[in-house]
Amino acid sequence: MADYLVIVESPAKAKTIGKYLGSRYMVKASMGHVRDLPKSQLGVDVDHGFEPKYITIRGKGDVIKTLRNASKKAKKVYLAADPDREGEAIAWHLQHILELNPDDDCRVVFHEITKDAVKQAFKSPRKIDMDLVNAQQTRRILDRLVGYRLSPLLWRKVKKGLSAGRVQSVAVRLIVDRENEIRRFQPEEYWTVQVTSPVDGKKLTSSFYGYNRERTPLPNEEAVKSLLQRIENKPLTVRSVKKSERRRNPAAPFTTSSLQQEAARKLGFRAFKTMSVAQQLYEGLDIPGEGSVGLITYMRTDSTRIAATAQDEARQWIAGSFGPSFVPEKPRQYSKNEDAQDAHEGIRPTSVLRHPEQLKEHLSRDQYRLYKLIWERFVASQMASAILDTTTVDSEIDGAWFRATGSVVRFPGFMAVYIEGNDDADDDDNGKLLPPVNEGDVYEVSKIDPEQHFTQPPPRYSESSLVKAMEELGIGRPSTYAPTIDTIIKRGYVLLEQKRFIPTELGEIVVNLLKENFDQLIDVDFTANMEDELDSVEEGKADWIKLLDDFYRQFEQNLEQAEASLEHVEIKDEVSDVPCDKCGRMMVYKNGRYGKFLACPGFPECRNTKPIVKEVGVNCPKCGKVLLERRGKRRKVFFGCSGYPECDYVLWQRPTGQLCPTCQHPMVEKTSKGKITVVCSNEKAHPHAAPLAESSESRKSS
Repeated sequence: MADYLVIVESPAKAKTIGKYLGSRYMVKASMGHVRDLPKSQLGVDVDHGFEPKYITIRGKGDVIKTLRNASKKAKKVYLAADPDREGEAIAWHLQHILELNPDDDCRVVFHEITKDAVKQAFKSPRKIDMDLVNAQQTRRILDRLVGYRLSPLLWRKVKKGLSAGRVQSVAVRLIVDRENEIRRFQPEEYWTVQVTSPVDGKKLTSSFYGYNRERTPLPNEEAVKSLLQRIENKPLTVRSVKKSERRRNPAAPFTTSSLQQEAARKLGFRAFKTMSVAQQLYEGLDIPGEGSVGLITYMRTDSTRIAATAQDEARQWIAGSFGPSFVPEKPRQYSKNEDAQDAHEGIRPTSVLRHPEQLKEHLSRDQYRLYKLIWERFVASQMASAILDTTTVDSEIDGAWFRATGSVVRFPGFMAVYIEGNDDADDDDNGKLLPPVNEGDVYEVSKIDPEQHFTQPPPRYSESSLVKAMEELGIGRPSTYAPTIDTIIKRGYVLLEQKRFIPTELGEIVVNLLKENFDQLIDVDFTANMEDELDSVEEGKADWIKLLDDFYRQFEQNLEQAEASLEHVEIKDEVSDVPCDKCGRMMVYKNGRYGKFLACPGFPECRNTKPIVKEVGVNCPKCGKVLLERRGKRRKVFFGCSGYPECDYVLWQRPTGQLCPTCQHPMVEKTSKGKITVVCSNEKAHPHAAPLAESSESRKSS
């Protein structure tokens, strides 16, 4: 029989840790929290020190019974929940339910689930850290007070079933404010002019810079015509050729925020999915020859700090795989964000020797892709800088100056492994090699290409850019980004269309109502300051009861004023031209978790709903009926025949309306590395590819 009981949150984690500890230890899972505030009531005594009323979570009775029985038989109980506020609170609740001595050193913490880390942690158990627990309790109570006091007001004044949250409301505000910026935006016209000169069988393409070495904009067609008249039929003279060396440094190891951003950019993962898969990699997976092993360090962190042992292992691997020149002279240290708690390391593989390709067949596709991303980012972060040779060629045509720039990689350094993604920027000039020219060379101009442009509004938030904004503004903490985003989508305040957030009418109404009546609650700076206050509680520098009291007094006053002054806001559904095929009423547009749909206004008597059908202007090559844009079970867009189920023809890429000249199948848009081409949908037999008329730049801006 085991002498010691170890309690963790999940069975996967229990399996991995049990392998390291041996037969004297029994490892059980609590399956997350075992106690929480009741759902049916506020559960906080605001008149007596904000005392929370915790109850056993429904469905956890059998788990608790098993843990109680095991704890009675054990010589000692260790609580090994995750190393953060939430994990500390889980351990504290378990201590209470199992009636363990509060002065006992029962808390065990490790930041990676490896044999050495786990065994070392059990050599130095500690007491439950009540400052950490109180920080978690304060956040939980704050969110409960806001949610359970403000939501009923929204029910009465706006719509039943609404809810409001302290952090989620600010996130929705960011999205609404960005949408208002886009609406107010006034595009401004500008032009570019490029000239192309043949140089020894190659081309030198230069862009207009200005007159007499001074940058000059081209605001309209008149300015362009004046320039064209000036340079037409005149040669281009090279005035200067500047060559320089540029060093490019690698990105830091992942934090929670940067992992979510990069997984969204490169893998298309939602933040919630990223954290779920990362949790699996952290808790442990079965690897042949090793058993269950944790593959990454703890994934909820705002630090880029890396353990010296991990750096040494990475440097040795890099030297052996790429050569000594790829290893920097000293291990890289990355600057710490001034708001970072720095409680854990950055996210890295537990051993760089576990190469992603060696693990590929033992991981799911999502696990492999995320592990590969983490592994590559960490390895690159420990590598030498890349060295690029850059060239700038300034040329003149009758006082009009043109500039060509290009760069080539002389030494790849970290770029041999990994290059960080970017939300809204196009690729830079890396790889664009200019033909050799010298100062004083004169060339004819073979082509002049003027092009009209318009300034673009700020882009709507993507999931990665929203996480980045929340981090920069101090809204929430690493563990809250994913659930916050998931919540605002589920509650219908925003839609995620083409990977960009759009506020719903409901979201805008709620934000405007909160701005008018709870300005402090929805204020970005106030929310960020509250996070700092919670950090102070965790550090033992602030009284959590006083923090709650200061917040609640003002909040309650605002509630009373809003209750008295607010009038009911009626949200009218937009009526469509589609009749309900069950009762004949004209159906209305509704917003759901996955976007707009049609619903009968006769609900609940008539519960008929329909998807919104979008014709794409192309007929099915199989039966001749119209193709429709549809969404699959996982919300993936596809294009299927309107004659379904009789006709099952389907395309997974958007048809252009053109037909293949050889086989008459629809031509479709194919995207690869940000570039869009038109190809035959029957491309295996007919690979007719042609450039798409619309550029990738204009597509992005739309």
